[in-house]
Amino acid sequence: MSQPYQDCLKKGKIKPFSRGKALVAKELETAASDLERAKKTYADGDYKWATIQVYYAMFHSARALLYAKNLREHSHFCLIAAIKELYVANKQLSVNLLEALQEAKDLREEADYYHRWSKQGCEKLRKSAQEFLSKAKELAVVSRV
Repeated sequence: MSQPYQDCLKKGKIKPFSRGKALVAKELETAASDLERAKKTYADGDYKWATIQVYYAMFHSARALLYAKNLREHSHFCLIAAIKELYVANKQLSVNLLEALQEAKDLREEADYYHRWSKQGCEKLRKSAQEFLSKAKELAVVSRV
């Protein structure tokens, strides 16, 4: 078990969540909705807000994966650590998608806190978010069985 994931467990930032599996579909719907809104916002030329929306589409996709394991996060960092431990380490999810999630988190923070964003960064994230959501749907179904 990776040290970051162990630390998240010890600090209570990743916890058992008995209702998790029941909420997977809702999280995936939220992710899909955020992604659709991001596409519209992008088309309107608002790349800052679209970047933020794309991140949240990925966040909710990742959260669905955690819920599928009956776990819940209390930190964006720990969500990423958990996805790495539970899905990337066993090669169910590609490291490229994990890196895209981390990049989306970083770009969301840049846009939200420092007013730095770009059309190119947003477009790249939109494509990654669609791929992440598709893979999350596939894995969440497998994990729930």
